[in-house]
Amino acid sequence: MLVTNHVLSGAVIGAASPRRPASAFVLGVLSHFALDAVPHWGNWDGRPKFMHVAVPDGLAGLAVMGTITVLAPREARFAVLAGMAGAALPDLDKPSILLFGRSPWPGLVNRIHMRIQDEAPHRLKYELTAAGVFFLAAAGLMRGPRKGLSLPRA
Repeated sequence: MLVTNHVLSGAVIGAASPRRPASAFVLGVLSHFALDAVPHWGNWDGRPKFMHVAVPDGLAGLAVMGTITVLAPREARFAVLAGMAGAALPDLDKPSILLFGRSPWPGLVNRIHMRIQDEAPHRLKYELTAAGVFFLAAAGLMRGPRKGLSLPRA
C-alpha cells in the first residue's frame, strides 16, 4: 500500500484515541501490516517504475503528515502524529535500502513484510478509494461531534 495511505490510516487511529499516543503508535504499526495484507496497487516491473511511484508517494506522505499534524486539534495532536508515525514506520526499509544498502529491520520482519503483500498493477482504484475513505474518516474524527447532535444511548 502507498505510504500516504498508511499515514492517513494512522491519522484515523490517532484521532480515534486522542489521549493515548502510545496505543496509537502501536496500533499504527499493526495497521501497516494489516493494510499490506489486503489487495492493493503495486508489483512494479523493476526498480525504475517503483521509484517513479515511491519518491512522489514518500514526499506526499511527509506533506500529509505535516499538514494533518498542524490541523489536528491540540488535545489530539500527539496521538495523531504517533498513529501516523507508527503506520509509516515499517516502510522505512525502502529508503534505508536505497541510501544505506540494508533494511533497519531484522530479517524475520523483512520476510513477513514481503510475504504478506497482496499487490497487483491494476489496483490503483483500490489505493485511491482507501485514500478517500481514510481522509474522510480522519477529518470527521478530528472535527469531533457536531454541536446539537447526540448519539443514541444504549
